[in-house]
Amino acid sequence: MSTELYPQTLAVLEFRVISYASQSITGLWRVLTPRYAWITSLVATVVLLLYVASLFLDFGKQTQEVRVRVEAEEVLLPLPRKITLISVEEAMLYRRSIRDYLATPVAIEHLSMILWAAQGISETKWGLRTAPSAGATYPLEVYIVIGANGVVLEDGVYLEAGVYKYDVRKHSMKLVAEGDRRLELAKAALSQEWVEKAPVVIVICAVYERTTARYGERGYRYVYIEVGHAAQNIYLMATALGLGTVAVGAFYDDEVARVISVEEKEKPLYIMPIGVPRQPYVTSFEEISNYYLARR
Repeated sequence: MSTELYPQTLAVLEFRVISYASQSITGLWRVLTPRYAWITSLVATVVLLLYVASLFLDFGKQTQEVRVRVEAEEVLLPLPRKITLISVEEAMLYRRSIRDYLATPVAIEHLSMILWAAQGISETKWGLRTAPSAGATYPLEVYIVIGANGVVLEDGVYLEAGVYKYDVRKHSMKLVAEGDRRLELAKAALSQEWVEKAPVVIVICAVYERTTARYGERGYRYVYIEVGHAAQNIYLMATALGLGTVAVGAFYDDEVARVISVEEKEKPLYIMPIGVPRQPYVTSFEEISNYYLARR
């Protein structure tokens, strides 16, 4: 079959020079004389406005072209990069379990970052991953169930519905089974409708033997701990991208395994639907602070 290329041009902007200049100028005015404090405020304001403008304008410092290559049975995902604008603190603040999603597809770059957060490579010498693993035994395998028009590659172009498996080493997805299997998966998950209606559903499986071969019975505990690490990474990345998810543990293991066509020895542990929240969770650190202060 032919190879199709779907280009996405991504501007990579650097703001360290602006931040450094702001701090230097502000410090200089403070040293010179307190009478010019208003100038300090003005300079800081101007620099802040330039920074905000730089979020939307490409100053031409760096530009790279990312291509999503879809082959017969493999999707080479966009390479990981910083694309969110919120801090770790904010991602933790806004994280909630979301079960109600819009019919909006998930962008391929967002799916790429969620998979990287779950089990991607974050150290290149030993191939260590984003989620900690006992003895780096890495028992987890990640499957992705994509619905019809569930993942958009570019305007009007969608990824083929089916079950895919994440390839950690290549940062790609390999087609395992064709067709939209969300309804079957939802039935295997006690008919939880959010599993059926989410445009994308991630299923995390484990090969226990990779860990128990080294740690014996204790290895089972380590596997359960590790899947929690990976799930929280998915939660936080989804939140940072403006998406929502929920960790689902109620399902028939054998049925889920059959629906997504797992390999021998792989056991499903978590189902995580992903989509655009119909009702985003909103709060603030001020609200949380008031909560604590009222109890002190």
